[in-house]
Amino acid sequence: MKVLTLLASPRPKGISASIAQRFTDTAAALGADIDTISLDRLTFRGCRGCYACKGKSQRCILLDELTPVLAAVEAADILVLATPVYFGDVTAPMKAFLDRCYAFLAPTYMSGGPRGRFSGKKLVFISTQGHPDPEFFGDIFPRVSGFLEWMGFDEARLVRTCGVGPGRSEAAPEEVLAAAELAARELLQTQA
Repeated sequence: MKVLTLLASPRPKGISASIAQRFTDTAAALGADIDTISLDRLTFRGCRGCYACKGKSQRCILLDELTPVLAAVEAADILVLATPVYFGDVTAPMKAFLDRCYAFLAPTYMSGGPRGRFSGKKLVFISTQGHPDPEFFGDIFPRVSGFLEWMGFDEARLVRTCGVGPGRSEAAPEEVLAAAELAARELLQTQA
C-alpha cells in the first residue's frame, strides 16, 4: 500500500503538516510505504491550458519539479492533500498542483466517455483554517474531491479543523489528530 502525502503549507511544521504526520505515522505502523512531498519547496508552473495532455501521451508535457510528483500520484493507493486555507481557498502551490491534475482526465471526459485513469484510489483531504466558523470555506473539500472523483478516486475523506493558525491555537487539536489516525486505520484495514 503506497501513501503519497502532499503538503501545501509554507510552514513545514505547521498544523496541516502535523495532522498529515499523524495520518502517515499510523499508516506506516500498519505497513504502508510512505512518501511525503512539500509542494512549497518545489519549482513548478501551473497548467498552461495547452490541451497537449488530451493527445496521444495523455500526460502533462510540462517538465519541471512537479513531473515526478504527478508520476507518484499515479503510483499511490492513497493520496493525502494537506493545506491551510489562504484567502478562502487552498494555497497557491496546491492550486497549481490541482490544475496540473487536469492531465489525468481522459480526453473523453466531456463527451460522456471515461473520465479518469484512476480506479480504487483513496483521498484524504486535510484542511486547516484560521476562521473558527466551519461554515466559512466549507465549499473547498466538495470542489476538490469532486474533481478527483472525476479522475476515478472512489473514496474521499475530510479531516478539518477551524480556528487554528498563527495568532490562534498553534497546535492541532487532539480530536483532529485522532480523526487523522482513525482515517488511516480505516483506509488501510479496508485495503488489507
